[in-house]
Amino acid sequence: MSLYTTYVTDDAMFLALTGYTQTEFAQLIPEFEKAFLARMRTHCLNGKPRTQRAYVTYTNSPLPQIEDKLFFILCYFKTYPIAAVQAALFRMKQPKAQQWIDCLTPVLEQTLHNRHAMPARKMADLELDAAASVYFHDGTECPIVRPSDATQQRTYYSGKQKDHTVKYEVLNTLDCKISFLSTMAEGKKHDKKLADECAYRLPVGSRLVQDTGFQGFTVTDVHILQPKKKPRGKELTDLDKLCNRWISRLRMRAEHAIGGVKRCRIAKDRLRNWKPRFRERVFAICCGLHNFRLNFRPWQYPPLQLSLFVEF
Repeated sequence: MSLYTTYVTDDAMFLALTGYTQTEFAQLIPEFEKAFLARMRTHCLNGKPRTQRAYVTYTNSPLPQIEDKLFFILCYFKTYPIAAVQAALFRMKQPKAQQWIDCLTPVLEQTLHNRHAMPARKMADLELDAAASVYFHDGTECPIVRPSDATQQRTYYSGKQKDHTVKYEVLNTLDCKISFLSTMAEGKKHDKKLADECAYRLPVGSRLVQDTGFQGFTVTDVHILQPKKKPRGKELTDLDKLCNRWISRLRMRAEHAIGGVKRCRIAKDRLRNWKPRFRERVFAICCGLHNFRLNFRPWQYPPLQLSLFVEF
């Protein structure tokens, strides 16, 4: 009996292992199957180009059904076990488990692209919504294995986190969906510098909510909402404190969006895989998984009363 068959009737454990409910999982299966078959027409399971016979699922395959394959890769992203544990759970050898991980990761990415859940990676590709009047952005860091090269150690060491990290800039809307994800940068890079490199373009007259880490950052024809810093040697007025509380309440949507992405342990724990582009691909996929999940859970982040912020 496969692991999917074991837990398909246990809603709580299924959600804990995949991050998705049965309904959400079922909605992802058709597109995942199309993406998997499309990849198998051009690639072998080991990633090499397919030149001879067509792909066939053997009867003794550890992942015989498309549901097993989707369950396998979602479990890996959600729980992020070491490859040996993933192999033991799905009754296969460790090299075979790693082979399936490398095969199904781009399939999952393509599936989310087809479902329009992946964030834009370039500002030129960002689809602007005229109805979206408020945007949020923030930087987030993910720990990585300490590089062996001394130069790389200095490059990726973050004094803020006291660890070696990589950083991303995340832009989300009021419903906490990730609209844009920057390219991966070293953890020590300042939030404002990374935002400047992104070359933001947002609807004219919209509002961008940010924290004090973006001090001095502006976007043409966009209103910036940012808490006011306490002047050196002085105190904030009561009105300034009240405005800061209002902006902080609104800015929590950025923290909620990043927290939703990091429900996947692979985006939160120390990333152990050193394969080219894997680091950047993984965080983008986690953003797509978060966006797709929110399509079925609009109640998770109810609308905010924006009337308080109209004058700011």
